[in-house]
Amino acid sequence: MDRDQHHTAEGGQREWVTDISTYSAAAQSDEEQNETEAEISFQVNNDNPETAALSDTSKSPSPSSSMTTKQLQDYWRNEKRRCRQVKLLFEIPSTRIVEQYLSKYVLYKIIIIQTGSFDGNKSVIERRYSDFEKLHKNLLKDFNEEIEDVTFPKKCLTGNFTEEMITERKLAFRDYLGFLYSMKCVRRSKKFIDFLIRPEMEEAYGCLRGGQYTKALEILVQVIALQEKLTKHSPVLIVPTLCALVVCHKDLENPASAYEYGEKALLCLQMHGGHRYYVPLLETMITLAYELGKDFLSLQEKLEESKAKRDQIKVFTLKELAVREYIQ
Repeated sequence: MDRDQHHTAEGGQREWVTDISTYSAAAQSDEEQNETEAEISFQVNNDNPETAALSDTSKSPSPSSSMTTKQLQDYWRNEKRRCRQVKLLFEIPSTRIVEQYLSKYVLYKIIIIQTGSFDGNKSVIERRYSDFEKLHKNLLKDFNEEIEDVTFPKKCLTGNFTEEMITERKLAFRDYLGFLYSMKCVRRSKKFIDFLIRPEMEEAYGCLRGGQYTKALEILVQVIALQEKLTKHSPVLIVPTLCALVVCHKDLENPASAYEYGEKALLCLQMHGGHRYYVPLLETMITLAYELGKDFLSLQEKLEESKAKRDQIKVFTLKELAVREYIQ
């Protein structure tokens, strides 16, 4: 049987929902008054860009005379977005009960919506109680002081699948996610982001490793939409996903789409020349540009310049890097 059991009374859970709703609303109100900086910022650190990308920074790239017209347009488009405060709303409209051999549990359908502008690409994921429980335990290790007053719903011995219990938990988990997102330190943490995207990422990369590129693409396209919303403070974090899309499209003999995603990845890496994906991506883009009849000489110059600054170490291909993601 499912282990998602609880030991607290239903009244305690109603109190938890009320308390966290009040706290969440207050926290979001305070943040809207005090947080005036842009949500998108770039961490300039070529030695360890992926680690540095998770920290806050006010630095941002400046337009360069070496940028192409398209790159300049993308740059100014991103600058405009910096001035528009973006927030996410979490809704849990429905659930479904899953019954397997010796196992029964509830899956909560979570819809993530971007506010501030029309969001035509809502993200939908499903998580069970044990996923929320794992998230809470992990966050307590890093943010104990910030969330120590939150009483997470404990397990019960009976009544887990009643309509009343499921409804209470829907509301509780909705407010819980809103509460976590209201704190910048939590919403930008790897553990919070992993809760929202890692299961789907693991499935997508599993398909990629197995040569199921079409299935991998279907999942990655959905996940990157959410990942972009979660990592606007540091776009470099989406580079591995963009490169996985490049690999899939390239192996499916769709060079135009592969090149398009590659351009987006290069734009994210323009301040991160030491990133482990930079050289393999340039090598792939040169091949694609040549195949599509595009200018590859500028890419070749960047590649030679980057290699001249690096030690003579083995550089993996883009596909070799991609298949190594999300193995553990």
